[in-house]
Amino acid sequence: MYDIIGYSEAETVREATMLLAENPKLRLIAGGTDVLIKMHGGQLEGAELLSLRKIKSLSTIRKAVDGTISIGALATFTQIFKDPILREMIPILTEAAISMGGPQIRNIATIGGNVCNGATSADSASSLFALNAQLKLEDYQGERLVAIREFYLGPGKVALKTGEILTEILISPEDYLGFGGQYIKFAMREAMDIATLGVSVVCKLQGSTFEQIRIGLGVAGPTPLRCLEAEEYAKEKEVSAPTVAEIGKLAVNSAKARTSWRASKEYREHLVQELVQRALKTAIVNAGGAKLV
Repeated sequence: MYDIIGYSEAETVREATMLLAENPKLRLIAGGTDVLIKMHGGQLEGAELLSLRKIKSLSTIRKAVDGTISIGALATFTQIFKDPILREMIPILTEAAISMGGPQIRNIATIGGNVCNGATSADSASSLFALNAQLKLEDYQGERLVAIREFYLGPGKVALKTGEILTEILISPEDYLGFGGQYIKFAMREAMDIATLGVSVVCKLQGSTFEQIRIGLGVAGPTPLRCLEAEEYAKEKEVSAPTVAEIGKLAVNSAKARTSWRASKEYREHLVQELVQRALKTAIVNAGGAKLV
């Protein structure tokens, strides 16, 4: 059932990176909600596992002096949902967290595992894209920062080099301060199902115009994506129902939807157009603007 030929535990990031350097075949495991399912299904044979669960520093969520919010890769979705810093500063991420599976899964699944799995349906992905998140990756030689938009390379493929560990997710103050946001997960069974589409929108207003909006989509293509054409169009445009409608239409141009057993390409594109508008209207109110009819 579980073909495990070796199991190690690390208590520090340094120890983990040294073990990976000594044995590149080690497979990292945190919450295990993805790795164990793959093993059970026979997709991973003869696995040598390296557990990160004892590295307490990787579970920390904090706000730095400069306002940067750091989310440890081992923070669980329950922890993210309940965290007072995230609930106050970037609630779209807590909304994504509570939509992820049932309580049993949220109690053990980690945001780092969710990102490193490379799935376009990852519940955290569209919000992290809209927030311009940076990922801190470490190996035994040092660390590097990678923008999340550069991390997803294809279905199930990420820019994690051999020997590297995702340790932190960083969100800069200029990417969340003054913004209102909204996350919408569209699924047949809501939290208990994989998303048919995930939409995250953040916006910042300047009087009666849009100063900036950012739109992140999940399951609208082989990887999560941003709707750059719609975002550019919105700059300095009047905050109005016609503007929001046009933004929804332009968002479809960035989608790379395809037909699957969950939904047709055409239906997903319809969802993009409609849900982007719905999320943006709520984001406007959350940013201090008036409700649009």
